Amino acid sequence: MPKPSPQTPASLDAPQAAPQPASYEAGLQELEQLVAELESGQLPLDQLLGSYQRGAALLAFCRDRLQAVEDQIKVLDANGLKAWTAE
Repeated sequence: MPKPSPQTPASLDAPQAAPQPASYEAGLQELEQLVAELESGQLPLDQLLGSYQRGAALLAFCRDRLQAVEDQIKVLDANGLKAWTAE
């Protein structure tokens, strides 16, 4: 009888690490596609959890990118740049 691989049980429970999107826009586009798939109700049950987890990771990625830009804008504002206003 072959010995079970020590990675077999963990591989069933642990999600595969998906690559980070190349940009905020790419992450947002993938997130929008996942949301549409989840809302359609057409995903098989075994894919729902994985899609939800990927969506949560994409949401965190997009929030982090937006926060980084907001922090950069705060630094620029603190250095005396005036806010742009539409006339």
